[in-house]
Amino acid sequence: MKLFSKFTKGFLVTMIFGALSAAAFTEGEDYVKLEKPLSVEQNTLVKVFSYACPFCYKYDKTVTPKVVEKVAGLKYAPFHLKTKGEYGELGSKIFAVLAVIDEEKGVSLLDENSLFKKAKFAYYKAYHDNSQRWKDGKDLEGFLKTGLDAAGISEADYKKKLEDPKVAELLKKWDESYDVAKIQGVPAFVVNGKYLIMTKSITSLDGMTQLVEELLKK
Repeated sequence: MKLFSKFTKGFLVTMIFGALSAAAFTEGEDYVKLEKPLSVEQNTLVKVFSYACPFCYKYDKTVTPKVVEKVAGLKYAPFHLKTKGEYGELGSKIFAVLAVIDEEKGVSLLDENSLFKKAKFAYYKAYHDNSQRWKDGKDLEGFLKTGLDAAGISEADYKKKLEDPKVAELLKKWDESYDVAKIQGVPAFVVNGKYLIMTKSITSLDGMTQLVEELLKK
């Protein structure tokens, strides 16, 4: 299954060079309504991502935080896709543990102090910048260490937190991302759990922001 959007590269290039779009947004072209809504609250932007997705990395550096910042009151909910990457399932467990810890401490997942964010970018940089593959699925301890070291969490504390019902609940929620990723790959942005943004139609940061704002009103 192809999990990279074929349109993503073009979107990023267009954004970098500054083209703006003021076109009206239409269902089927700019967004689609999901048959199975995601389990999230209103005013939420979900980003389905994978540590092994290069465009997910680029979006998180240049797009995601800026869109969330621009839209007043917008909540951000990353869903890690466990079916992509040799360590997809383990990655989801690590991210879920750290996300729950951040939530309990009242730290935004976009904040520089977020343990989730620290681990996410450690994996992004190792995988995409340094071509680290942790023996192609044969070094679970090495993969785990990369994320936990970045977050400053011991393996013992990680394993203990992994038993928290909140972590299990979050992982179950993230399983919903598979059906979304099948539509056009990752990264996949979903507004209010219902509307999947078609990245082929977005030509600028402002355009994406406007589309998110419009879909929040539906």
